[in-house]
Amino acid sequence: MRRTTVSGLLTLLLGLSAIPVFAQGRLTLYCSSDAAWCQQAKIEFEKKTGIAVDMTRKSSGETYAQIKAESANPKGDVWWGGTGDPHLQAAEEGLTQAYASPARTQLQDWANSQAVASKVRTVGIYSGALGYGFNTELLKKQGLPEPKCWKDLIKPVYKGKIQVANPNSSGTAYTLLATLVQLFGEDEAFEFLKTMNANVNQYTKSGSAPIKAAGAGETVIGIVFAHDAVAVAEAGFPIKTVIPCEGTGYEIGSMSIVQGSRNLDNAKKFYDFALSAEFQSMAQDVKSFQVPSNKAAKTSPKAPDLKKIKLINYDFVKYGSSAERKRLLKKWDDEIGSLPR
Repeated sequence: MRRTTVSGLLTLLLGLSAIPVFAQGRLTLYCSSDAAWCQQAKIEFEKKTGIAVDMTRKSSGETYAQIKAESANPKGDVWWGGTGDPHLQAAEEGLTQAYASPARTQLQDWANSQAVASKVRTVGIYSGALGYGFNTELLKKQGLPEPKCWKDLIKPVYKGKIQVANPNSSGTAYTLLATLVQLFGEDEAFEFLKTMNANVNQYTKSGSAPIKAAGAGETVIGIVFAHDAVAVAEAGFPIKTVIPCEGTGYEIGSMSIVQGSRNLDNAKKFYDFALSAEFQSMAQDVKSFQVPSNKAAKTSPKAPDLKKIKLINYDFVKYGSSAERKRLLKKWDDEIGSLPR
């Protein structure tokens, strides 16, 4: 009996020793970046700090909606990644809380502009230009002309050939909506979207899904951020990235601490970690090709060069405001989302 008890105890202890010990507590992370990058953030932060991370990946619009729905009983600690507009809306609505990280002195001006606009309730962690990509093999096989501009996408020849996300769930698609309004004026932008609707075969939930579908041959054109198109091409798929000839908008991917965070000290530790040059330089290891916000971070040579792209003067304050986002999304629902395809 004694031998059996001792043997069983040894087995139990050996089994427990194989389980990672997180002596420094926990962190609940809501991630709106690419899934591989989200997983990298979880693993590297756990490795560096000993803090256990419970990570959930959802698109920007979905995460904003979740944080809002949970506001009376917050479950998340940090919202990392995704377009800056919903982060700014969350800040305005008091869904996130102020934190002035000491790492802010290391950041690009555009990253700190998010902090200034939100009264340090959010901050920029990366940037990327909006564009689209197309499947070169499908384009050739179907005898289609190569698109080069936004207005090429409303030509009848592309009927049923385009995928783009729904702006209610996707920050990418909301950036497209706000970009077109700023580029063409609101009336022309909505006429453009109504016309393009005939060419759209699916409005996806995720912003990066359209270019993944194009890579898989499920659609010809996917409207996404240029770095997402580059990532699919780098994975070996026949994708060509297009920066539209008229010019384009861009995102400031952002990070926020959830108001009422249950693990506030650990949330601040993650915030500082995510702004470090060391971690941001790792993005290229998981084929994420955004431009990092830390000045000392290494940018992949394959990342789209924002200095060579015709960017509009995107008004993040206006289009990240709660009132403007709600108004534009309702208008999209009423005038575009309700249309047959």
